[in-house]
Amino acid sequence: MRVTPRGFKETLALFLPGIFLLGFNIGTGSVTTMAKAGASYGMSLLWTVLISCIATYVMIGAYGRYTLVTGETALQAFRKHIHPLVGIFFIIALTAGVSGSVMGVMGIVADISYEWSKTVIKGGIRPIYWAAVFISLVYFIFWNGRMEIFERALAVIVAIMAASFVLNFFILMPPPIDMLKGLVPTIPEIADAQGQGQEQVPLLLIASMVGTTLFSGLFIIRTTLVKEAGWTLADEKQQRRDALFAAAMMFIISAAIMAASAGTLFTAGLGLDRPEQMITLLEPLAGPFAVSIFAIGIIAAGVSSQFPNVLMLPWLLCDYQNTPRDMTLAKYRVMVFFISLLGLVVPLFDARPILVMIASQAFNVVLLPATVACIFYLGNRKDLMGENRHGPLVNLSLMAIFVFSLVTSFMGLQGLMAMVRG
Repeated sequence: MRVTPRGFKETLALFLPGIFLLGFNIGTGSVTTMAKAGASYGMSLLWTVLISCIATYVMIGAYGRYTLVTGETALQAFRKHIHPLVGIFFIIALTAGVSGSVMGVMGIVADISYEWSKTVIKGGIRPIYWAAVFISLVYFIFWNGRMEIFERALAVIVAIMAASFVLNFFILMPPPIDMLKGLVPTIPEIADAQGQGQEQVPLLLIASMVGTTLFSGLFIIRTTLVKEAGWTLADEKQQRRDALFAAAMMFIISAAIMAASAGTLFTAGLGLDRPEQMITLLEPLAGPFAVSIFAIGIIAAGVSSQFPNVLMLPWLLCDYQNTPRDMTLAKYRVMVFFISLLGLVVPLFDARPILVMIASQAFNVVLLPATVACIFYLGNRKDLMGENRHGPLVNLSLMAIFVFSLVTSFMGLQGLMAMVRG
């Protein structure tokens, strides 16, 4: 069957909300976390990715369905049906977390680009220049102000990211039996563990993996995308298909990153402590071609997540105030400009990007249980949802995710406290 350009554009438009979520979710935080898991424990934590992606699908579907039925976005619902302060709390917490993410993401992208450039140019290109280039690229695309251009640019970058990591998977993949075993929930042991508290390291990594996948901002923004797409309850099938596409691709890409690290660094017993090690350690094991492909994927992941990161605050404000998302307004352009400049902090002051990323994820520790509780409450209100209230299966799934989020939040808090003490 012949595919026309118009037909391709129409098909692409059906999945743009899912592609947006994919670009938002798979950033350098996800890459470094999955790579760390693969380098430290092989494929034994693959089950964590699977459960997190299934939970993400449930949450995307629940929040999206609420908007299909009521026509309200998440922040509008929090403001009208729970309390205005709940909406303000989410705006402040998400903005604070995303601001730290802007710094950490661009710091990691700049460091990776610097190490990669050393393989091509003697001495490499300093991180500050890389950060300036990528910040300018994101802001240039934003300046246009048209959502269609923004979404299509993001779709191209996400496609590059996905292709890079999947190609690298086939180059560096571990034995298939290890991947199958990794789907069975187990807590790996630490070899040569010494000292009190080291037995918690796998648990802290599990909490970090969950935090990078089950991100509250993802579900809040989802409702805005559904409303802007003009979807109604008649589009519920498309909403589920789009959510499944996003969650499935999250799993495939995350698993590919873990597998590439497990098939090389874990096999060689090298481990992974800093993001730039993904370049210096992989090259002798995988060769320059595989390393270049992996670096391109990391850079694309960083840039794709930076788009929604810098736009988070103005979008949340528009959502809360129920005003059009006109990003050509001067106040939003100034706002995004100053948020974008945060990307220069890590390379400018030679800060440690991993620590900045960890700090930015601290807010999700508090946000995730609250996010689950809010949609459980709203989705079961008969005056809002009518006959479309959550069914028993959805309610049971949300309760399981809530308990899961409390457990991982406790793990995350333990890790943050240990980081502060250390």
